[in-house]
Amino acid sequence: MGWLLLKVLFLGVTFLGCLYPLVDFCPSGETRGQKPNFVIILADDMGWGDLGANWAETKDTANLDKMAAEGMRFVDFHAAASTCSPSRASLLTGRLGLRNGVTHNFAVTSVGGLPLNETTLAEVLQQAGYVTGMIGKWHLGHHGPYHPNFRGFDYYFGIPYSHDMGCTDTPGYNHPPCPACPRGDRPSRSLERDCYTDVALPLYENLNIVEQPVNLSSLAHKYAEKAIQFIQHASASGRPFLLYMGLAHMHVPISRTQLSADLRGRRPYGAGLREMDSLVGQIKDKVDRTAKENTFLWFTGDNGPWAQKCELAGSVGPFTGLWQTHQGGSPAKQTTWEGGHRVPALAYWPGRVPVNVTSTALLSVLDIFPTVVALAGASLPQDRHFDGLDASEVLFGWSQTGHRVLFHPNSGAAGEFGALQTVRLGSYKVFYVSGGAKACDGDVGREQHHDPPLIFNLEDDVAEAVPLDRGSAEYQDVLPKVREILADVLLDIAGDNTSRADYTRHPSVTPCCNPHHVACRCQATGWTDFPTGRC
Repeated sequence: MGWLLLKVLFLGVTFLGCLYPLVDFCPSGETRGQKPNFVIILADDMGWGDLGANWAETKDTANLDKMAAEGMRFVDFHAAASTCSPSRASLLTGRLGLRNGVTHNFAVTSVGGLPLNETTLAEVLQQAGYVTGMIGKWHLGHHGPYHPNFRGFDYYFGIPYSHDMGCTDTPGYNHPPCPACPRGDRPSRSLERDCYTDVALPLYENLNIVEQPVNLSSLAHKYAEKAIQFIQHASASGRPFLLYMGLAHMHVPISRTQLSADLRGRRPYGAGLREMDSLVGQIKDKVDRTAKENTFLWFTGDNGPWAQKCELAGSVGPFTGLWQTHQGGSPAKQTTWEGGHRVPALAYWPGRVPVNVTSTALLSVLDIFPTVVALAGASLPQDRHFDGLDASEVLFGWSQTGHRVLFHPNSGAAGEFGALQTVRLGSYKVFYVSGGAKACDGDVGREQHHDPPLIFNLEDDVAEAVPLDRGSAEYQDVLPKVREILADVLLDIAGDNTSRADYTRHPSVTPCCNPHHVACRCQATGWTDFPTGRC
């Protein structure tokens, strides 16, 4: 149990006060000017149409729209999967779920996480001399060696999974609503199957739970505060840094903040967008004040909006998946329709990324790993294959060429988890299986298998309304190419160094700071700051 020894050492230096929070901000032999810094911000359940720069109907993202005007906006950018854990695993590994082993979400009681033989982006940059921090939602395993502190992150502050996976005293807006955490001697039970009432939502700082339940109303402020502190100390140290932020926004529950109260009847989702936009604006402002010319900021999302949450779900813009909506169910999160995986994406790096440029290159969250590794002057692990590509030439305005082929793994609505049954080839989108996720009205589109497949031309039909006629010359030209592509990728995966995630569950691994109290309730231990003393 090597991880246990690491944990003991970690806690030991923390309690001794010799090294807290285990971040070495001391200058190394290299200066910050030699390597760029990276800030990667991942929104949760944010629709393509939730970004004002993408969709004129949205008026709640002033800071993000400003970033788009000062940098590059990607209009054909995709999550690597249409649900939380697989998308995040692909961001940190540059590999699809069939390679990295993460094909569906981890639970509160999950024993495992992102397989330990997978190398994360943080581990690669750590070896290259970077100080690394992760703030926000992790959702790649919290027990033992799967915790962020053992996956390459020097510092962690956040919630180990989605913030609807535990009760709070400030439940916020959800559909249907969930109750607050129980108080007293006995736990309460919710009639809603999707509500968690037995265990309160934990907030971690490194390996320690510092608040349970989390106060969701102040969470955005805490995330901004910790991110600003991290950027400040890392910038002052002379060491390059990686900050990865997994925002709680726009996943439900949406917090009942003062911002919501001030909007006088404005829908909570719009208030949540404004709060998220403000948080991102604070981080960008801090970057601009401390390390503007040497910091690359990448903003994107993990998947599309969660349609079953009705008015608490975002906008897919024009990517309405009309073929599926006519069959029933939602064509958004958990599906392989465009609304499930086409996400907002912005790149900002003054002096390097051109200003006010819209890129139509076909890119993916998978590309973050190889692109950042290349820009950092580091090396990709040599014992495995990657699905992402180095998008540097697109970022710097030298090319509009991204992927020729992109795979959209099954993510819960239909088919086997992680299977590659939806393929993008140029402007063509090919479905061997289809199905709608749960819609606002409760309808679920039935799973349908298509052989020969449905093929849409997104250049003429972004709404995915009418598939090509199977007898047309266009269809007959695309079909054999797609069959060959699928055969090739499956052969490549079969010969690759692949992993398998442990999805077993056990109640003993549930995060709990005080098992003697109902819902594991405990008092906050107080917030710590980064070290400011001598090295």
